[in-house]
Amino acid sequence: MDAAALKHNLSRIRELAPGSRVLAVIKANAYGHGLLTTAAALEGADGFAVARIEEALALREAGSRARIVLLEGFRDADGLAVAARQGFEPFVHQAWQLGLLESLPAAPKLRVWLKIDTGMHRLGFAPGEVAAAAARLAACRAVVQPAGLATHLADAENADGAGTRAQLEAFAAATASLPGERSIANSAGLVAWPESRADWVRPGIMLYGISPFPDRTGEALGLKPAMTFETRVIALRDLAAGERVGYGGTWTAARPSRIAVAAVGYGDGYPRSAGNGTPVAVAGVAAAVAGRPSMDMLTIDVTGLPQVDIGDRVELWGREVPVERVAAACGTIAYELTCRVGRRVVYSVSGA
Repeated sequence: MDAAALKHNLSRIRELAPGSRVLAVIKANAYGHGLLTTAAALEGADGFAVARIEEALALREAGSRARIVLLEGFRDADGLAVAARQGFEPFVHQAWQLGLLESLPAAPKLRVWLKIDTGMHRLGFAPGEVAAAAARLAACRAVVQPAGLATHLADAENADGAGTRAQLEAFAAATASLPGERSIANSAGLVAWPESRADWVRPGIMLYGISPFPDRTGEALGLKPAMTFETRVIALRDLAAGERVGYGGTWTAARPSRIAVAAVGYGDGYPRSAGNGTPVAVAGVAAAVAGRPSMDMLTIDVTGLPQVDIGDRVELWGREVPVERVAAACGTIAYELTCRVGRRVVYSVSGA
């Protein structure tokens, strides 16, 4: 994990939204980058957002005194009590959560965010329910007033914009008469929808140098990748034309070929769906997957690269191989790839 890249990306986000505060989304082990090391690198953010209370507690136990927002809120009375004690800021998205808040004593007071469902249809109050929910929050003696107001964009990366436009209009109408700070923009919204850059923006994938758009890389947005996933060549094999490689023999040598075997596989989080031709870099030179990834090993076509030797570095994604290109080749998204990097992979931090 490159701490300098994280800091650069945070600066880029501030350039895009100079009038907004930044709530850095570091849920899911900071999208696979390491929760605590990422939080340390992003101490310049105005606050952190996580999905679950366990993630927030890990930050507190590590000494973080930052504002921490719970995107999934609290699940029961015990969770609410912990949030109040630790100063966490839960999203409130269900009527029963309002009931628990109303039962709290006046101290300690906690900040909360009223989550409004403008079209994502996961969590939140429907626009027609917002006024009543906001009135109940305003009457809660344990809540710092006024509550924040938030929604989540479902399709901000889509160029046609109809769905996002409808969501922005629904949020504006539902909150027109309400006080409180607003938070709308995710990474795609922050870039593509200036009107979503409210009091707070909530970037996630951008922080890690990855584009939220299917047709652009992070580099095209002025970002730097924070994760480099790499391994080494452990064997080289010379094959005759017609010989097949790996489980199922999905790659066949069309000519006399050389295969490099790299010490990585789906047991480490490298996608098994990476088909023939998925990009990698070996010793700094572009190469491609040849054959089906196995649990611990990956076979790579290095025909025509006579300089490749045992021990050479293999970059699976990072500065040389954009993770967006790997994700496209695997029929998935970069978010999934970084989140799936396995426990046995050794993490290191640079640029701190």
